[in-house]
Formats: sequence, C-alpha cells, structure tokens
Amino acid sequence: MKVNLKIWHLLITFCIVLIIIRFISIIEVIRLFFSFIVLLLTDFPNAISQLSFDLMDHFASGALIIFLPLIIFFKLKNWKVLQSKLDFSSLVMGTLGVVFIFSPLISYSHPDFQKNIGLTKLLPPFSNTIFLKFERNPAVEPTRFDNFVELKKTVLKSVFDEDVIFVDSMQLGEKIFYFQNQKTFEISVDSLKAKKIVPTLNKKFFLLGTDEFGRDIFVRLVYGARISIFVGICSVFLSFVIGFILGSGSGYLGGKVDLILNRVTDAFLSFPAIFLIIIILALFGNSMLAVISVLGFSGWMSLFKIVRSEVMSLKHKDFFISAQMIGLSAKQLLINEILPIIMTPIIVNLVNLFGSVILAEAALSYLGLGTGSNHPSWGSMIDAGQNYLKAAWWMIFFPGLALIFTLYSAHDLGEKIKNHFNPQLRK
Repeated sequence: MKVNLKIWHLLITFCIVLIIIRFISIIEVIRLFFSFIVLLLTDFPNAISQLSFDLMDHFASGALIIFLPLIIFFKLKNWKVLQSKLDFSSLVMGTLGVVFIFSPLISYSHPDFQKNIGLTKLLPPFSNTIFLKFERNPAVEPTRFDNFVELKKTVLKSVFDEDVIFVDSMQLGEKIFYFQNQKTFEISVDSLKAKKIVPTLNKKFFLLGTDEFGRDIFVRLVYGARISIFVGICSVFLSFVIGFILGSGSGYLGGKVDLILNRVTDAFLSFPAIFLIIIILALFGNSMLAVISVLGFSGWMSLFKIVRSEVMSLKHKDFFISAQMIGLSAKQLLINEILPIIMTPIIVNLVNLFGSVILAEAALSYLGLGTGSNHPSWGSMIDAGQNYLKAAWWMIFFPGLALIFTLYSAHDLGEKIKNHFNPQLRK
C-alpha cells in the first residue's frame, strides 16, 4: 500500500516526537509559566523584573508545542500548502520551520555554554562525558519568588554553570576525588553537607560533537538555523517592500520617474553587492539589525525589474483602465488590481532571494562581519571549523551540510512554485 505523506503529516509528527523526547523539559516550561502567572498576581514588580526575551521565547515554544498540532489537524491541514506532497525540499524546509519555532525545546543547553574546556573541546559526534552536579538546598524556607528564580535557572540554560564540573572519572568516599586531565582534585563530603550541597553524577551526550571551546555543535546548529531563517525572512521582507514600492511607482508613473529609478537600479546592479555590504558593515559595525538592513537593501533590484515590467504591461489592460475610470486611487489599484496578478513571479523571486540571503549571511559571518559574536551562525561555525579540519571534521561538515541542504531546498521550492503557476513549463 502506497503511503501519500503530506507536509501537515510531517509537522504533526515532528511535534509529537518532540513532545515525547523533551517531555520533562516541556513540563518544566509549563510549571515555570504558571509560576510566573502566580508571581505576576502576587508580586507584580518582581515578576516584571524577571521578564526577558529568553523567558517569553520558552513560554511561546511551550504553548505552541501543545496547540500547534491541534490547530494544524483541525483547522489548517486542508490548506493547499500543507496538502502538498512531502519530498526532500519540503522535508528540509519543514524541519527548518520546526527548528525555528521550537529551538528552546529542541536544544538541551545554551549555545555558548562551555565548562572545563580541556575535557570537552573537540569531542567527536556521539560522545558521552560525565560531570558532577552540585544541587544546593536552601538554608531557609524559600519564598514564592525564590522558587520561581530557581525554576527559571533550571529551564533557561545559562552560558556558565558553577555547579557543574566535567570529570574524567571520580571516587566517592569520605572525600570526593575527581580527575581531570591526569590531575586529582578532592572535595570534603562533610563540607558539602554543612553547606547543604548534594553532589550527583550525570552524563552529557554530544550528538554532533563539540567545537574548540567545548560548545555543543548540535545546539549551535539549531540556534544558527534560527538566526539564518530570521535574517532571511526579515531581509526578504525589506527587499519586497522596497522593490514593490519603487517598481510600482516606476511602472505606474513612467516618464522621468521611471528613467531615474531605472538608472539607479542599474547602478546598483552593476556594482557587486557583496563589496557594498562589506564596506557598509565595516564602516558602521555588524549587528543583527545592521545585517538585516544591508542584506534587505541590497536585494530589491531584481524584484524592482519584475514589478516594473508587470505594472507597465498591466496598466494598459482594459480591467485596469476600467478600475481607474470608476475612481480607484493609485494605492487601491496597486494593491487590489495589480498585486494579486503579479504575486506568482514575486513569490518565486522572494523564495530564491531567501536562499541567496542565507548564503550571504553565512558568507558575512565567515568573514567576521555577520550578526556578531552574541549569536551562533552557520558561517562563523564553518570559519572556526576550517582551523580544525583534520582534527575535528565535524565542526565544518554539519553546518556546511545544513547550508547546502537549505540553499538547494529554497531553489527547488522556487522552481516548483514557478512550474505550478506556469503549466507550460512542465512540458
């Protein structure tokens, strides 16, 4: 029996698998949410002081992992897009979408977490390491606020954890002896009891290995995907706004306006965009906003040409002239009459531009001009990996593979959209 898998099957399956694998983490996020609501009602100033992007990010992911499968199954599964047949490109893009939404739940540590680098750096994929975890029992009865803070520390992973020590091995007796790089350290059990600290031995699994600073490659890959997608979406939207407004104005008004805008566009097209981007970022600094702005501003020219040519041909059609005669404004003409007709070439252009922007962001990060050191990026991971190509091939292999799959899938998706709306191309 042939199974006809659809995109909505993929999304629901991902959500269910994530719920099963990360069930305890999801429960902790839900507990943290209700703890925050109670704190908000009883101690509003302290509750507001604890608000952060990471906290809201976890709350949003926790809510979506519960409600999104239900919404897709009961409301959205009949959407034409979600009814599309599942193939390699839709699998990759669907996976990226899930990773973008549920990064806090998928990852099990902070992307920049590092500790005891001598033991954790350059570990190969599927590595296991052991570590000591010191659980601290409060000396006095904790308040509701204290409980919330402790739960928040558990759910929101930090860059550094003083209560974690990675070890080669250990011996437990009246004293705890642990070994790191052929060095022996000891901790008095009595001193730990006096401080109400309970030591536990745990294992940490690195699915895709670690980098030169002992950071988890898998977690950095997950958050790097989120950065690439966010930069891509925002930059493409900015390019769409600029290209559509200028292209519509040029095609609709014609005359000197069309001539000037055409010459400006040709000037931008004649100059390599990557050099312009590098110059601007080198002068004004690199940050998330700067990269989005520069990439968005450097990608509108092709869309301008498409919109301009379409508007120039459509404004002489009978339906457009009739719409003008009944008194529709220029804004109404563009949005209601022209935009629905030219959406197909625009969407194809934007999908292809999305892949180009992701590649450009990776290239900038590779050159050290990306979103900055505060955000993991596939490009910066590839840049770091080239220095350890022989000793740690996984540092460059996995982000490079993710980048190749994303670019191929974006291009393939654009071709499929073009073929779908142009049946003659399928012949």
